[in-house]
Amino acid sequence: MVNPFEAIDARLSNIESLLLDLKHSAPKTEKQNDPDELLTVQGAAEFLSLSVPTVYGLISKGELPVMKRSKRCYFSKQDLLAYLKQGRKKTIRETEQAADDYLIQKRK
Repeated sequence: MVNPFEAIDARLSNIESLLLDLKHSAPKTEKQNDPDELLTVQGAAEFLSLSVPTVYGLISKGELPVMKRSKRCYFSKQDLLAYLKQGRKKTIRETEQAADDYLIQKRK
């Protein structure tokens, strides 16, 4: 017959180890979700799925929002998300709705 206290102790030990694993992995996920996080050129390239030379090209064209400090470039994750959203194409349904709205306003 199994001692119920031993079974409880084993399960508590398992729960404790799982909680410790979660505790040690939590700070990594918090940092990734921080919208105010600053990225370097390499980080921005990874975030945008672009090469580093392409990022430098976009900086020189003035297309990417960048902060420069002492020969280094920094990017706000929030600004990069806004940059990506600017390139969003409308769906056919959204285009049709915009056309209908325009025609309705024109008739007034």
